[in-house]
Amino acid sequence: MTAADPEAAYYQAVEEYFVSRRGDPLFLSNADWHLIRKWRQAGIPLRVVLRGIRDALDGHAHSWSRERKVGSLAYCEQEVEAARERWGRSLALGSEPGLDAAGALRGFARHLERAQGLGPRGREAAVAIAEELRGKAVEAGLAEVEPWLAEREARLLRALRADAGPAALASLEARVDEALAPYRDRMPARVLEQIRRDSLARRLLEAHGIPRLSLFE
Repeated sequence: MTAADPEAAYYQAVEEYFVSRRGDPLFLSNADWHLIRKWRQAGIPLRVVLRGIRDALDGHAHSWSRERKVGSLAYCEQEVEAARERWGRSLALGSEPGLDAAGALRGFARHLERAQGLGPRGREAAVAIAEELRGKAVEAGLAEVEPWLAEREARLLRALRADAGPAALASLEARVDEALAPYRDRMPARVLEQIRRDSLARRLLEAHGIPRLSLFE
């Protein structure tokens, strides 16, 4: 299945990796999709989830029960959690490879300062949040930055929606629904709705040249 939307790509990558490592064709259950949604909402990077799945299936391959196929993604949940904890310790120590939180925050601030086509509420929010981002960059500790960024992004999105108006938002929603149509029969409604919200947020920000405010996108 071709990824029609970047937000759906996280879910698709987990599905494809699990199925390929398992070795036999398998359709994910609703519970499996909800588990991926849980990981996504927790902000666990895709590479960390795949590492946990790999560790779980490698362990199964060397266990006494290796002749029995793993039937559910839930089998990997414990190892994904272990991978998440190792990743969290790396964040706390500031040793996550290739991740410069302070530099990323300053980059977000530059995007906000250069944003195009903002209405009055969007401009006011962008200027204020850019200033906050530059202040946070001085004291940035990775462990607490992500929820802090999520709060600022939500504030910015509220301002952008207020400026956009009903007609523009309806047009944006129609484009997102069209892009997500291939997933409608594959995923539970709650999972698809989460992807839809994320996609709307990304597209609304991108319309002004602003990326998602997350270190792990």
